[in-house]
Amino acid sequence: MSQPTTDENGHVEKIHWPSLIAATAAISAVGIAIGLGLPLLSIILEKRGVPATQIGLNAAMAGVASMLAAPLTTKLAHDFGVARTMILAIMIAAVSGLGFYYAQAFWMWFPLRFTFHGATTMLFILSEFWINQAAPPRRRGLVLGIYATMLAVGFALGPLLFSNLGSDGILPFAVGAGIILLAIIPIFIARGESPVLDEKPERHFFHYILLVPSATAAVFAFGAVSAGGLSLFTIYALRENMPEPDAALLLTIMGVGNMAFQIPLGLISDKMRDRRPLLFGMAVLGVIGALSLPFLIHNWLMMAVVLFFWGGCVSGLYTVGLAHLGARLSGPDLAAANAAFIFCYAVGTVAGPQGIGAAMDVAGNDGFAWALAAFFAFYVLVSLARPLFQSKRS
Repeated sequence: MSQPTTDENGHVEKIHWPSLIAATAAISAVGIAIGLGLPLLSIILEKRGVPATQIGLNAAMAGVASMLAAPLTTKLAHDFGVARTMILAIMIAAVSGLGFYYAQAFWMWFPLRFTFHGATTMLFILSEFWINQAAPPRRRGLVLGIYATMLAVGFALGPLLFSNLGSDGILPFAVGAGIILLAIIPIFIARGESPVLDEKPERHFFHYILLVPSATAAVFAFGAVSAGGLSLFTIYALRENMPEPDAALLLTIMGVGNMAFQIPLGLISDKMRDRRPLLFGMAVLGVIGALSLPFLIHNWLMMAVVLFFWGGCVSGLYTVGLAHLGARLSGPDLAAANAAFIFCYAVGTVAGPQGIGAAMDVAGNDGFAWALAAFFAFYVLVSLARPLFQSKRS
């Protein structure tokens, strides 16, 4: 199977659907597996009487694994090929996911968490590199919007599967492992179209974090706000005397906004020569939306409306940031930058819950909104400061 056709400038001319299906299948399987696995593993440990602190420590291995796996991914893809590395990562993730059922000793869950999330991180990085490399420049936003929508659908289907399968027996583990393994089929079919990394990146891994700060800072803010917000919003709402079902429904509405805005934002970004103003605008809206939460928390309908649009705003930082990355780089540089992109996302998922939780302890319940606003404001400051650094370098 041949590589996607390119024009005289080396740009892909049209959407190549086998590549799109392979990358979206991989990321959808990852989304479903994580959405199913996170509540499943926590419930099982709770039933075994493991203290909450130790459950949280075990869950934190996901972020550690992601940060350590990211710098290695490009090297493995260069040595073994993108498609082969993805298939290997799928097999490791499936075996690790099934291994949780057989691992009775709690200490065994730490290496399993590490291998599972390390493998899924590689799938994130390489699927994003593949789809970014194969997307036509004028339709990159649309393609990445489809990709991000499928990821969001995967995350939504995971908890739905958990609610139907429960936490007893091997069935939920077997279903999760089976879903991951199914992603091998489209990747194997499209293996001839997978991007080739003939050369290694010229720069050190951490250089790519600062090479395209508009993208990497955006995904850091996305990781912090999404992980911290989802983890602590229910606590914030309950402390404001909101019934638990109402709080859970608000999170669902925010998730719907996440799915609904991916493709429209991608289409809008395709019409822009420079995607950075769109990223800046979404961050500003993020600050405004976060600061409005304390004033709207007792009006459920207004909260629902704000969170629907705010959820789309948050998710747009990921989609448009990834499109901006793909527009700036190509080849081994893009692969390394995608790894740095996911590394920054992982750092955000660790910093978000810690920072927001600390803000709530120090400043009271309103600290939830202030901390969310601070993460968005960080991106606003990066955007405003970027021209200053550029002028110094020039």
